[in-house]
Parts: sequence; structure tokens; C-alpha cells
Amino acid sequence: MKTFSSIQLPHHFYCARFFSYTTTRTQLSFPAKVFICQAKSGIDGSLNLKVVSPTLLVAEKEEAKAVLALFLKKQGLSNAVAARTINKSDLFIDHLVSKLHSKHRSWYLAGRELTTLEIRDALIPYLESLFEEHGDILVDVVENYPNPPVKDKSAVPVPPSSPVLDSKKLKAVSLVSETDPDGGNLRPHIVYLMELGMDIEQIRSITHRFPAFAYYSLEGKVKPVVEFFLELGVPREHIPIILSKRPQLCGFSLSENLKPTMKFLESLGIDKKQWPKLIYRFPALLTYSRQKVMESIDFLLELGLSEENIGKILTRCPNIVSYSVEDNLRPTAKYFHSLGADVGILLFRCPQNFGLSIEANLKPITAFFLERGYTLEEIGTMISRYGALYTFSLTENLIPKWDFFLTTGYPNSELVKFPQYFGYSLEKRIKPRFAIMKKSGVKLLLNQVLSLSSNNFDKALKKKMKKMQDG
Repeated sequence: MKTFSSIQLPHHFYCARFFSYTTTRTQLSFPAKVFICQAKSGIDGSLNLKVVSPTLLVAEKEEAKAVLALFLKKQGLSNAVAARTINKSDLFIDHLVSKLHSKHRSWYLAGRELTTLEIRDALIPYLESLFEEHGDILVDVVENYPNPPVKDKSAVPVPPSSPVLDSKKLKAVSLVSETDPDGGNLRPHIVYLMELGMDIEQIRSITHRFPAFAYYSLEGKVKPVVEFFLELGVPREHIPIILSKRPQLCGFSLSENLKPTMKFLESLGIDKKQWPKLIYRFPALLTYSRQKVMESIDFLLELGLSEENIGKILTRCPNIVSYSVEDNLRPTAKYFHSLGADVGILLFRCPQNFGLSIEANLKPITAFFLERGYTLEEIGTMISRYGALYTFSLTENLIPKWDFFLTTGYPNSELVKFPQYFGYSLEKRIKPRFAIMKKSGVKLLLNQVLSLSSNNFDKALKKKMKKMQDG
């Protein structure tokens, strides 16, 4: 099976009640029951339906299915096996949706809806942590969630667990809470991590994924890396998140690994002033080999991107180096080229497109516009003009905004000229602006309706009204 390179994120749950379930074959830690956000008062911690509507929940389940299918195929499963697993995994899909609500609670409370990319970025790290923990029995875990996996399953071979590996993990995790026999104090680096804002359960979780973390010395490994990040300008409160995402960083030598890697990346155009943000967003970047990074760089050069623009891409979207050239970048470039898009410009404007699944994300959006009468050439023009177009959810963004657009009286060609329409909030921008324009009795160009500031929008309306009166 392939290993899916990505970020490891901490998990905080509030939309489900969790219980621990263990089995002799492997250690499972799952909720025995998932409470998808029902219309309750919120006493149990779930979101009210005023925040998460039933329509949004359905859409999020579909997005979660697409992410899970992509991940399973990345692990070597065929399309048929992945699809069959998805069909048997309703409770696990509900669980994934609860993870979204947990990670982005404040966004939901503010009425912020997640994009396809944000959903993927929230779920892939969690799926990776499950794969690290359960390996080849991941399919069993998913299909039988929240119960332990079936012992006899012919579709996916289940290797016997390794007593040596299990004992090493258990030993490492036990060291986290082990105290000094004399003073009763925790190990120095555990105390240091807690002073930085980590709690003991968070450290245990990291250690379970990466047992070596329990054995790192404070002065030799953990503290030098943390202090180096602080000196770079990384906020202290970001350190626990960074170490949760990539605990391996503490095992890297500053002089022999991290600093030379940073110099190398700066030579490729990364803005060194942005290191605090880059390390927080994607700390794994500092752990990739030069060969891995250069595979991505060579492909970007192959597309005709300048060294300056490549540096900007790496600064804005460092996780592009985690995408496989042959499995992600090249096939996606070929697909967008088939639409007539300038792939180099598209990658520069919105590199996140190249982490999307062609089958689960890109083709459905192309089909959406084809079904509404647009040609491939027009779709290529739209994506070239607005690179983020393919990152939006069909059910929660494109379809409702399209339905409203049909009521405006504008020709479909206006969306070819101004596909950025789909990037504006339907309730907060599009509907209010059109209501104001309708009341004024005049009609502006679509881009004027949405892109102008409130002051300039009012001026444009008054100018058009005066012109009509004078005419």
C-alpha cells in the first residue's frame, strides 16, 4: 500500500459522545455511538440545525464519501472495492462529518461553510492517523465502525498483529505519564510540552502515532527545535499544533537537517519572512527530502512556470510538494489542458486544484456546466479566469447560486465573462445586491453588481439612473 503524505492534526470532539472500545487484535478508540447534529438545545454539545442545516449535512456526507474514496484508492484499492466499502460505511461517514464539525466549530457558528478543499484537508490527516494505527485492516475498521473489525474477511487480507510493535507502542505511551520515583515528577520534556499548552492526552495521542516521541530528550531534541521556531517568529500558541501535526520534527537536527532544508527551500524562492506561517500550515515541508521537493519543482518548470512564480506557489501552497507528480499533478494538468485551460497559469493562481480527485471532484463540476449548455471551451475559459471555481461544492455552492442566477435575467454568457460570481456569498452579497439593483430600476453588468465596493456600487447605480433619466 502507498503512504499518503499529509499533515497530522490534533482532534477535538464536541458533536459526538465518545467511548473507548478495545479488541485483542488491535487497539481501537472510537465512539460507540455518533450523535449527528440534531435539532436539540445543544446541551449534549451538538450544533443546532439553525447552524448546520439538513441540506448541509447531506452535502457534507457526500463530500466525506468522496474524500474517503480518494484515500482508499490512494492506498491501492480498486475503484470497485473503494465504492463497495463506501456503501457499507454509513456510520463511519457520519463520524467523519462529526469530525468536520469538531475541527471547524467556530466557522459553523459564524455561518461559514467549508469548501471541498477545506473538507479534504480536515479529513485526510485523520484518515492517515487511522491508517498508521490499523494498517491493512483499515477497510475492516471503516466498514464495521464503531464495532471492532470482523475477524474473518476475505476481501482484504488481515495480517496478524505484531506483539513486538504493540508492546513498543504501549511502552512508549506509558512513558508519557510515568513519574520520577523520587520526586513524583513527569519526564522533563513532558513537563515542558505541557507548559507550552499541550495536555497529557494530546501527548499520548502523538506518542501512539509516533512512539519515538516519548524518548526524545528535552535539551537534546525537543527544546532546541521549539526555541528555533520561536526565534523565527512562530507564535507560542502554535507550537502544540505544529508538533501534533509533525512530531518527527523534534528528531531532526537543526544544523544538519532543518536549517539546511530551509536554506534550500529559500533558494527555490520561498519567502523566508513567511516561515512562521508556512511551518504552522504545513510543518511536513521541513521533513521532505530534496529529491522529493525537486520532483515537484521539475514538474512545475516543465509546465513553463518561472522560478519566481514557483517560489510564490511554494510560499502560498507548500503542501503541493506532498502531491505525487505521477498520481496527482500530471493527470490533473492533463485534465485541465483537455478543457483548454492554461495549466501553468491555473496552477499559479490556484495550486489547490491539483490536490483534488479528478473522478470525485473535477469531472462532476465539468459535467454540471456541460449539462447547462456550456461548451468545453467556455468551461476552460471560466476556470482560466477563476481558478478557484473547481474547489467549490456542487450542492452547497454551485447549484444554489446557479438556481438564483436563472432568476436574474442575465444571459448564461455572463458567467463565462465573470465566473467569480460563484465565489461570492449568496445570502450576504449576491441576493442583497440584486435586491438593491432591482429596486433602483436599472441593470448593471454582473461584475459591477458584485465586485464593486458598497460606495462604488451606489455610485454606479446612481450614474445609470441619471443616464436613463437624461435619455
